[in-house]
Amino acid sequence: MVRSFKRLPRVAFAIARSRPRRACARCLLCTGLVCQGTAWAAAEPGAIPNVADLSQLSIEQLADIEISSVSRRPERLSDAAAAIYVITREDIRRSGADTLPEILRLAPNLQVARINASSYAISSRGFNNSSANKLLVMIDGRSIYTPLHSGVFWDVQDVMPEDIERIEVVSGPGGTLWGANAVNGVINIITRSARDTIGSTGHATVGNQERGVAARGGWNAGPDTAMRAYARVQRFDATQRANGSTAPDEWDRRQAGFRADGKTASAAWTAQGDIYGGTQRQAARPDATVSGGNLLMRWNREMNDGSGLQVQAYVDSTRRRNPGLFSEDLDTFDIDTQHRFAIGGRHELVWGAGIRSYDDHTTGNGAFAFAPQDSRLLLWNAFGQDTVTLSSRTKLTLGMKAEHNSYTGLEFQPNVRLAYKPDEQSLWWTAVSRAVRTPSRLDRDFTVFVNLPAPYNGPLLGGKGFDAERLTSIEAGYRAQPHERFSYSVSAFVNRYDRLRSVEPSGGGYVLGNGVQGRSFGVETWGTYQATSNWRLSAGLNLLHERLAFTSGSGDPGRAAAGAEDPSHQFTLRSSWSLPHGVSADLAVRDVGTLSASRVPAYTAVDARVAWAIRPRVELSLAAFNLFDPQHVEFGSGPLRSEVPRELALRLSWAL
Repeated sequence: MVRSFKRLPRVAFAIARSRPRRACARCLLCTGLVCQGTAWAAAEPGAIPNVADLSQLSIEQLADIEISSVSRRPERLSDAAAAIYVITREDIRRSGADTLPEILRLAPNLQVARINASSYAISSRGFNNSSANKLLVMIDGRSIYTPLHSGVFWDVQDVMPEDIERIEVVSGPGGTLWGANAVNGVINIITRSARDTIGSTGHATVGNQERGVAARGGWNAGPDTAMRAYARVQRFDATQRANGSTAPDEWDRRQAGFRADGKTASAAWTAQGDIYGGTQRQAARPDATVSGGNLLMRWNREMNDGSGLQVQAYVDSTRRRNPGLFSEDLDTFDIDTQHRFAIGGRHELVWGAGIRSYDDHTTGNGAFAFAPQDSRLLLWNAFGQDTVTLSSRTKLTLGMKAEHNSYTGLEFQPNVRLAYKPDEQSLWWTAVSRAVRTPSRLDRDFTVFVNLPAPYNGPLLGGKGFDAERLTSIEAGYRAQPHERFSYSVSAFVNRYDRLRSVEPSGGGYVLGNGVQGRSFGVETWGTYQATSNWRLSAGLNLLHERLAFTSGSGDPGRAAAGAEDPSHQFTLRSSWSLPHGVSADLAVRDVGTLSASRVPAYTAVDARVAWAIRPRVELSLAAFNLFDPQHVEFGSGPLRSEVPRELALRLSWAL
């Protein structure tokens, strides 16, 4: 998105007559004013792993993790022709992180920046902001995208960490399989089957910034059916502003849910759902509230010939109330089906179709509005992909998705991938893809009745002609395990963006248009080294360069390059030790470059965790985040932006 439009929050501060920082980071984001592996083996299901068993999952076993996000069918991580990183359940446990955004910091191919107590900016391969709109995020196949601004509200996305099987993070376009918004990457959060969570588990956390408790119970409901249910409560304290004052952004969240898994002679099924609620403080106004729930059903059938059929449907309902600013009611219904099969010995095909409906009711205030207040966005799609075995070492993948949306009609997203495997320990791959971001309500239906700040000085009208943003990407990569103790991945990309958002003059005011284009170039690399039987090192490095410009027909008086508010580099290093007497120690370092447009300086953060297995199924841990720095800024501009504080968290975890 275009940074020139990011100046709009300054107008909204005066409109809302509220504290600027909170309005920018949470409330104004919601209204659209801000435009911007596998589990460790345990002795019994649900048990906490023995911390001395770090070497149980070898580098070879990590490479054999089965994933599905790259080709929408099961395949080994070592065979995936894409830049994909897998966050395992053991990674999550040893990090000490207790929220999804903090867990996602473990992926070296993501940019994760905390804005305040409840808000995050998360993206892949650039274009990060508080409403990043080029990254598709799913939880067990349920998209958590919002049609309000094409991004994710991270404050209401929660999964009990003990129930996560793995998180597959694909950097690069995935529109051919996953559709709109899978422009720069895909995050697929996959939870464990209820059959793997028999028994009870939970944790209690107390710290200077967060307190909470979570518990889950699992049981057999029949010879072929298992269930689990969970509940958790969290409280997050306020952050400090850059000028030394306290930001009124403390909040709390409550969530409960269930999952059931069963099977018959020829099929398997899953049913799961969640309900949640939360309260967020606002200055000079009543507290903001969020609530909602979802229910998902999935049916799978595996055929004798190796083919498979899946049907999935879900409903999702969310409510947001920000008194004095806006309210939103959003109801989502989605159903899709996919079929995979083989033809002869050379073709592996997957195809499918789906339809999704968003019913949205959004109100503003006297200074801005969404018109109409009621909107229905309908998406339907059909896709197909064929992986052709050209030789024993080479595979070619050809895919296409046709997706129709209520704003711009039919959009096509093709993909071509070539993989060459010279031996079992290495893989070369390259890909050419096209992906689109379809318009959101912010792009088409948003109107500001007061003058925008300089250099615009006029009202903003609804951008009824706003078109889909488009990406053409060329990627290449190499993945290898040259030694039983060492594996690594390197990928490079060139992305060309067209029809990015701009603010165009029109009839004495401005409208949102598609007047920005440009390119980005980057390299992503990460690796894992098993130094000794009880000491493992992991590292990652991202390098990114973005170059944006207005098209010849654009009249935007702002800055085209302002849309690229991303660090030019990001380096991460993690070290995990398993020590005698049930003690483990983990250290993580991340070095993030400067955000020059908003004057966020580069920073280095050090996180540490020490844990002691009091008993085989009871663990006491102490985690410190931002250990050597009292506080630092990660995102935002001005003296009222929040700073990420040093955080200490003492946690007791159990499994019975």
